[in-house]
Amino acid sequence: MTEGTTSAAAEGADTLTRLEQEGEIAADYLEGLLDIADLDGDIDMDVEADRAAVSIISDAGGRDLQKLVGRDGEVLEALQELTRLAVHRETGDRSRLMLDIGGYRAKKRAELSELGAKAAAEVKNTGESVKLKPMTPFERKVVHDAVKAAGLRSESEGEEPQRFVVVLPA
Repeated sequence: MTEGTTSAAAEGADTLTRLEQEGEIAADYLEGLLDIADLDGDIDMDVEADRAAVSIISDAGGRDLQKLVGRDGEVLEALQELTRLAVHRETGDRSRLMLDIGGYRAKKRAELSELGAKAAAEVKNTGESVKLKPMTPFERKVVHDAVKAAGLRSESEGEEPQRFVVVLPA
């Protein structure tokens, strides 16, 4: 093995270890929040696409956890930011951790992927660009990925919180 290969493998292992540490810190923080709120939930940790991914899942049908998602995921977004801050406080590093509660974000990702694919199909059929409604950064990223997978390109336009995706013809 060459020295470059060894250091790249070590760097990959270091990144995985760092992300696993982020997940552990986030899980401890979220367990504390669940205890304070007197909510039941199990915490699942993973590493997806170079970021820690933490999910809170419920055995009781998820009704209690819906409170932690809020309207249009607003509470989920706030909890994700608080969790990222907790990780930053412990590690000193900025975290890109993704939080999902009760499968909300996974379901939203599937819906947005479908939206991106449909918009791409419409652009292919008409040759005209398509502007989508304003979305959060997470939502825009999922749509951009779906459009790219369909062989087209897209860009974001506007200012937060009214930033939106435009799907462009080839």
